[in-house]
Amino acid sequence: MTLVSRYHPALVALHWLLALLIIAALALGALVMVKIPNASPMKLEALRSHMTGGMLILGLMLVRLLIRVRSAHPAPASAGHPLLDWLGWASHRVFYVTVIAMAGSGIAMALQSGLFDTVLFGHGKVPDDFWAFPIRRVHYLLSRVLMTLIAIHVTAALYHALLLRDGLLGRMWFGRRRTTATASNANTPSVQS
Repeated sequence: MTLVSRYHPALVALHWLLALLIIAALALGALVMVKIPNASPMKLEALRSHMTGGMLILGLMLVRLLIRVRSAHPAPASAGHPLLDWLGWASHRVFYVTVIAMAGSGIAMALQSGLFDTVLFGHGKVPDDFWAFPIRRVHYLLSRVLMTLIAIHVTAALYHALLLRDGLLGRMWFGRRRTTATASNANTPSVQS
């Protein structure tokens, strides 16, 4: 097995792009769209942006997962305690599941409420109340789980950067990827672009 000093450049780019898109989609949903009446033409535009962003996030997240599984990555980081290490391992997996489930629940809500036809083709109207659809509760709860995971992720990154000073953030940034062969491979380190 080969270990590298940084994540694959495509993973790094997807990490930061997805971070921006996910925060934007959460902000649009939780801070903007809730204040726009469903009968307003602005709601239709906000829904179009939110749905487009959600589908883009889903596609990019699936690409990221595929690259993550197929590429070499750094050894697991340690936070200095087995419980914190396990929480880091688990939270990253829950991130993937939550983002994919969030997009899936949004697609299900759009299908149940006829939004694809309304938003994409101008047929029909925005439902009077999305809470009439049970999947709306799931979408809401997943958004709150995702917000919590983001807060934990940022807190953990700051903990590594400011308290441990272990260079963890550098692994999720651009630069040369140094490779190190483990005992089953050659004994000479090499450098990848």
